[in-house]
Amino acid sequence: MSFFRTPAPSVRRRFSLTDVTVAAGVLLLFYAALRVGHGTTVSFTPGEKLGIDTDPARLPYYAARSLLRMFAALAAAVVFTFVFAYTAARSRRLGKVLVPALDILQSVPVLGFLTVAVTGFLALFPGSMLGPECAAVFAVFTSQAWNMTFAFHRSLTSLPRELDELSRSFGFTRWTRFWKVELPSGAIDLVWNGMMSFGGGWFFLVASEMIAIGGQDYALPGVGSYAGAAIADGDLGKVGWAVLAMAVMVTGVNFLFWRPLTAWAERFKNEQSGAGEPQRSAVLDLLRRSNWPALLGRWLRPVGLLCSRAGRVFGVDDRPLRVAPGRRKAGDAVFAVVTGGLIAWGLYDLGGYLHRSTGLGVLGEPLLLGLATLARVVVLVAAATVVWVPVGVWIGGSPKLTRIAQPVVQVLASFPANFLFPLAVWFFLRTGLSLDVGGVLLMALGAQWYILFNTIAGAMAVPTDLREAMDDLGVRGLQRWRWLILPAVFPSYVTGGITASGGAWNASIVSEVVTFGATTLTATGLGAYIAQATSAGDFPRLLAGVAVMSLYVIVLNRVVWQPLHRLARVRYAL
Repeated sequence: MSFFRTPAPSVRRRFSLTDVTVAAGVLLLFYAALRVGHGTTVSFTPGEKLGIDTDPARLPYYAARSLLRMFAALAAAVVFTFVFAYTAARSRRLGKVLVPALDILQSVPVLGFLTVAVTGFLALFPGSMLGPECAAVFAVFTSQAWNMTFAFHRSLTSLPRELDELSRSFGFTRWTRFWKVELPSGAIDLVWNGMMSFGGGWFFLVASEMIAIGGQDYALPGVGSYAGAAIADGDLGKVGWAVLAMAVMVTGVNFLFWRPLTAWAERFKNEQSGAGEPQRSAVLDLLRRSNWPALLGRWLRPVGLLCSRAGRVFGVDDRPLRVAPGRRKAGDAVFAVVTGGLIAWGLYDLGGYLHRSTGLGVLGEPLLLGLATLARVVVLVAAATVVWVPVGVWIGGSPKLTRIAQPVVQVLASFPANFLFPLAVWFFLRTGLSLDVGGVLLMALGAQWYILFNTIAGAMAVPTDLREAMDDLGVRGLQRWRWLILPAVFPSYVTGGITASGGAWNASIVSEVVTFGATTLTATGLGAYIAQATSAGDFPRLLAGVAVMSLYVIVLNRVVWQPLHRLARVRYAL
């Protein structure tokens, strides 16, 4: 099982219409990226007000700009996932720091990252639009990376023992082991979580493209900023155009990018017999009929050999599975002292800043408000588990149903809740429903899909031979759920639960303050507290809110999700 396969030895010499079609499509894609990317480097003066033209004719260009940001952020998220997850999984000591750090990072709101990112990137690219653009890409990246990293870390730590022993017996270098064993083993989970993370980026598109910090607005050309401007104007017609553009974008990306990837990733399913009805994709079939992949493989073969030889510097994967107790105790003590000292210094510095600015009493209000948001998060995760785990198992267990449901689920998961705020405001005002209760529904639009997508990925990864064995033994109904389905999808569900919980806290930022035109509804909660502090440029209150939200997420993960993750890794890994 290898992530990169050697191309077929024979390549058709005569180019067909398929080859011409593929080449034309790739050239058009590069040309569009260059044309659209040119607008990201124009001159820009800090303090200059950036307006958005809400003429619907501008939507195709805005859609292209948004897509460019989304894919740039996805590329950065993939690189981050490989480096961060691999380091946390392969280093026992660093893992004790990096995994909790990942908990903190996923709990920091997008607005919290934006506050720092805008200032930093404006200083890094003075006088260029590239500064706000990089800040927007970074904000989208922070909404994508954590879910993928959690999923890939879980696949690395639950690698089947026989694959681990096979890698060591062949004397693979760490570089070869990663590409031929570890990455293929987690490919299905990584692709499906990448799809979910991409949807998370769409959810925060408005916040990323319409940056409002300390009274300064940075509105970047994009579908998110177009929708935000239309919502601020109270123009339902233009909001409808934005909804239509978003639906077209999500459907197109799913057809051209995600469906081919999910069909291709099935080749890495660890099973003895093939699926009865594998995933299919018209785009993937077109690429497979073309000469270009094989030719590209031949052209890049020297690069692959060079990378393989260069990868020897990482050494052979021959470390012992167990570390001597004496070395472990001494090394752990030194590592704990150094790490604990750095964390203590950081907390002391943060406490000193808050004490000098407003006093430590500023933490009291967000701590109380966090209880209200915590209640919404618990209700959301519990309801999403009951509703979406059976649906995810049903979809992931049937390749035919997966082909039908995938685009529908992708559109629903990717659709930004902000676009529905006008309808939400109308519904809440018409029914008298308080946002304190309705906020759970808005938070669910951005968080519940993590559980569904991870459950689908877990159900798809169940080997076909196990399903056939259960059929032969006549195991049906509740017994099948008890002995096959729940144990098989449990590790993926835990990953989805962790990210859904963190995503719900993050989604509270945009779900506890709902605005349409001159009407604003506000819920009692930590998300509304952080949103108001960001809009006012009140950095002490913003830091207090972010710190308290991180504290809630870490405690929740340590009390609930970490024991479940340990159980999934030890008892239920396939």
